[in-house]
Amino acid sequence: MADFAGMSDQVCLRDVGPADLEVFFAQEHDPEAARRSKFPPREREAFMTHWTTKVLGDPTVFVQAVTVDGELAGNVVAWWHDDRRFIGYWLGREYWGRGIGTRALALFLAREKTRPLHADPFAGNTGSVRLLEKHGFRRTETVRHGEHEHTMLVLGEDG
Repeated sequence: MADFAGMSDQVCLRDVGPADLEVFFAQEHDPEAARRSKFPPREREAFMTHWTTKVLGDPTVFVQAVTVDGELAGNVVAWWHDDRRFIGYWLGREYWGRGIGTRALALFLAREKTRPLHADPFAGNTGSVRLLEKHGFRRTETVRHGEHEHTMLVLGEDG
């Protein structure tokens, strides 16, 4: 793989295994990640129940672990909410700013064929909004989740 900013990080996707959930739990509890995403970390039992039933236990959900040089870096997931297909992702802080999200999302979008595909990152998370726009997502509206403003983006035609 070509060097990216002096790095030779090899980014791959693979199926998520039960052992991955401990890493995902720790990543969700990173204070800076929670601040940027405006996603409140869940208690362990709620987190594990969500992942085992609503993510891994739902055949309509497509989830992939992101690895960098064989090390677990995070995840990318697509799910249905009402009649819309959404995408979300989470990378450990040590993988930010290295082009890993860009490469992981490109790999995931080549496998997840459903369009339109929606995303609604916190509006203040400009890195996440830019990442989605780089992959062809376009801003459609502003939505609120509680007290926080989020940017709704869509890839492909919306309805």
